[in-house]
Amino acid sequence: MRRPLLAWLLVAPSLIGVACFLVLPVAAAFAVSLFDWDLLGTREFIGLGNYRDLIGGGALLNSLAVTALFTLISVPLSLVLGLGLATQLDRGLPGSSLVRVIVVVPWVCAPLALGVVWTWILQPSNGALNALLGFRVEWLTSPSLALPAVAFVAVWQNVGYVSLFFSAGLARIPSSIYEAARIDGAGPARILWSMTVPLLRPTTFFLAVTQVVASFQVFDMVYALTGGGPQHRTEVIASLVYNEAFGASRLGRASAVAVILFVLLVAITVVQQRYFARRITYDMS
Repeated sequence: MRRPLLAWLLVAPSLIGVACFLVLPVAAAFAVSLFDWDLLGTREFIGLGNYRDLIGGGALLNSLAVTALFTLISVPLSLVLGLGLATQLDRGLPGSSLVRVIVVVPWVCAPLALGVVWTWILQPSNGALNALLGFRVEWLTSPSLALPAVAFVAVWQNVGYVSLFFSAGLARIPSSIYEAARIDGAGPARILWSMTVPLLRPTTFFLAVTQVVASFQVFDMVYALTGGGPQHRTEVIASLVYNEAFGASRLGRASAVAVILFVLLVAITVVQQRYFARRITYDMS
């Protein structure tokens, strides 16, 4: 009896944190989503009325579509560019350590501060990018360019973080595997595609899950860059939660959006786990 008791005592701090900051907030959000509440007046129980209004309206579908498109642009690009950067840093060229520090700086900075900086860079009139190009481009106000511009900033911020994890994964791959491949006549492209990428699947799985979850929860950078964007083209689902709660004072509907986001993220994570489960190799000995 002492062993299980000791184990429960050791994990108790983490369990308390999960219960207080994950389980209870989700339960509270679901409970609030069943009410019509404007934060100030009395609460009126309406059951699943908020969910019916959201599904029947167009705001939720638009936010889901915008968030999905943002994820499809930013996550694959971050993974591909991060892997490419990691393979170059793994070669040990002069200055690699300095480059590692430089590329990870955007990730440790506050997204809201980065959004303010990039707002100045992408400003149509006096922005640094348009001054460099020599002509005016409405990066953040054009309905067709706003979301790609926001996704580009997200990729720029995350690529250093992704490359660090891929560098750690590359360090775990035995050099003897690459030596055997070169003896068999495999070129760099073949080694990368047929050996490096499959052996990095545990790292890719972790990064894919965390990056997808983060992209579905993105808010502060998008808010700083566009504030919802032209014609709601950058109104991600987290922005919809904010607008419903503090813009329209509909806390019940905002909680319903948050619950839908939670269920969606759980479903996406399960699908990713099932996809990678039989394609991951952990033992490289």
